[in-house]
Amino acid sequence: MSTAPKTVLVTGGTSGIGGGISNALADGGFRVFAASNSEEEIGRFPKREGIFTLLMDVTEQVSVDQALRVIDGELYGLVNCAGIIQRAGAEFEIEKFIRTIDVNLVGTMRVCLAAKPRFCKDEAVIVNTASMLSFFGSAMAPAYAASKGGVAQLTKSLATAWAPDSVRVNAVAPGWIATPLTQPLQGDAAKSEPILQRTPMKRWGTPQDIGGVVRFLMSDEARFMTGAIIPVDGGYSAN
Repeated sequence: MSTAPKTVLVTGGTSGIGGGISNALADGGFRVFAASNSEEEIGRFPKREGIFTLLMDVTEQVSVDQALRVIDGELYGLVNCAGIIQRAGAEFEIEKFIRTIDVNLVGTMRVCLAAKPRFCKDEAVIVNTASMLSFFGSAMAPAYAASKGGVAQLTKSLATAWAPDSVRVNAVAPGWIATPLTQPLQGDAAKSEPILQRTPMKRWGTPQDIGGVVRFLMSDEARFMTGAIIPVDGGYSAN
C-alpha cells in the first residue's frame, strides 16, 4: 500500500480563502498544487514544503489542460476556489454578468471535467466553493449570487452522476471571511457592524476556518458524504 502523499489541485489557491485551503491541506499531509491566473499573486504566495504553484485560467480550456499536464501522477482531489465578484452594481451590465458566471460556474465545471480522467480510480474527492449567497439573493451582485446558486446545484448533480465512479463531490459555503477582498467592509464600522450583529459567533471568519472543513471533506472521515453543501459562516445563515 502506497504511503505517498495524496495530490490535490486547488484553483484560486494562492490567496484569500484558496490560500487558506492550500495551507490547511498541506498541514494535513496532502501534496498541493495551488493554481492562480496571476503570476504576481503566485509571487506573493509564501513558499512552503508540500505546496507547488502553477498558472491556470479557469475560463480557458487550453490553460486548464496545460496546468493539469504539469501535475504528475494521479489526482486524488480537486478544490474549485477560483472566483470573482465585481464592484457593487456592476454585474447588472451584461458583459460583467457573463464574466462572473464564466469564472465562478462555468470555470468550476470546466476544471471538474478536465480533472476527472486524472482521478484515482478507486477514490477521488471534489470540493467546490459555494457561498451563503447560494441560499440568499443579492441586490448588488446578481451574477455572483446566481453563479454560487449554480455551484450548489452543480455539486449535487455531479455527486449523483459520479458516485458510481467513486468520486465524492461536496461544497463549502463560506460566510463573511476576512480576506483582502473584504477588507473595505471590515474597515468600515457602518458596514461591518450589521454583519457581526447577524453572525451569532460575532466575528469574521478566516481562510483557515474554511481550510479546516475542506481538509475534513478530503479525509476518510467524510467517506460517506457526497452532495453536501456545508455552511461555514459562524451561524449567519441560521438567522
